[in-house]
Amino acid sequence: MTGRDPGFGVYVHWPFCAAKCPYCDFNSHVRHRPVDQERFARAFDTELKTMRARTGPREVTSIFLGGGTPSLMRPETVASVLDSVAKHWTVPDGIEITLEANPSSVEAERFRGYRAAGVNRVSLGVQALNDTDLRFLGRLHNVSEALHAIELARQILPRLSFDLIYARPGQTPEAWSAELEQAIGRAADHLSLYQLTIEEGTRFHTLYAAGKFEIPDGDHAAELYAVTQEVTAARGLPAYEISNHAKPGAESRHNLTYWRYGEYVGVGPGAHGRFIENGRRVVTIAEKMPETWANLVEAKGHGITGGEILTRSEEADEFLLMGLRLAEGIDLARYEQLSGRPLSSPRMSILQGEGLVAPVGNSRLRATPSGMIVLDAVVADLAR
Repeated sequence: MTGRDPGFGVYVHWPFCAAKCPYCDFNSHVRHRPVDQERFARAFDTELKTMRARTGPREVTSIFLGGGTPSLMRPETVASVLDSVAKHWTVPDGIEITLEANPSSVEAERFRGYRAAGVNRVSLGVQALNDTDLRFLGRLHNVSEALHAIELARQILPRLSFDLIYARPGQTPEAWSAELEQAIGRAADHLSLYQLTIEEGTRFHTLYAAGKFEIPDGDHAAELYAVTQEVTAARGLPAYEISNHAKPGAESRHNLTYWRYGEYVGVGPGAHGRFIENGRRVVTIAEKMPETWANLVEAKGHGITGGEILTRSEEADEFLLMGLRLAEGIDLARYEQLSGRPLSSPRMSILQGEGLVAPVGNSRLRATPSGMIVLDAVVADLAR
């Protein structure tokens, strides 16, 4: 990938899952009857049409089908959604089109259908490469099924990424290093490596509060993070963002749109969007309950129930928060353009002296590896 144009992405949220993972706080729902996929495909098309009226003609740089579990969609449904995006905006040939998938064998066999529909990148929710931890994480697949899905995806799709969760109960740096080596041996060019966090409203939050399990403390988690950086960098997949690692040129184009503070439309239950409308950056937030969202779309053309117009200060704060997640850091001139003022030189100097930020030439600022670990505090200090 060349340049730093943040782009214009389209995010489509498929909210259904076969089971709710105990760590997950995403907008996902289990249904014990078949989902009316035709109805949701029509609703996606309707909401996309409404969004097109708000954004005007644009050239799409990436499409991301997330969830939930988008690999529960039939290939025909995926094709319908992608056709809808192309009907409403310009979609150049060869742009990145990602679909999130679970590695169960039934879903993996659909990969050929997704490829025919236009998907050229799959993101697999593997999460662990040992069966004990997969059971702890509530995953429905085992390691054998995960490895089969990885191999199948590599055969059929031009690009592949998969996720792992670390800082799991009892996980040692040595065990994580070995698991990482195994993952890198299977990966094509991209890995997403997330630290286990306990989110409010999840089953893990209840169990953790009741003392049913422990996770590594801050120092131990920091050691696991350091192992992550060392092993991936040594194997040619350095971090380009706090939790994402890729061979140069294989970064996720869609996710870079978020982190580089580009524009994106979000459609589907619970989806968020951020795009320029009438010269201002607007936020859209859709109704979370799938059936309620579909009812709203059918009644008034969209399921948006919340949102706001951001102030310059809010835009600048978001730009800092997103951009400093990236190894490339932020463009200081763009921050000044958004906020109307430069970053405070004294604060930058203090943080630089503490080894938390570093200049990149004369025009950019990045967080150091030490700064990445305490990024929220770094951003809060810079934004004051």
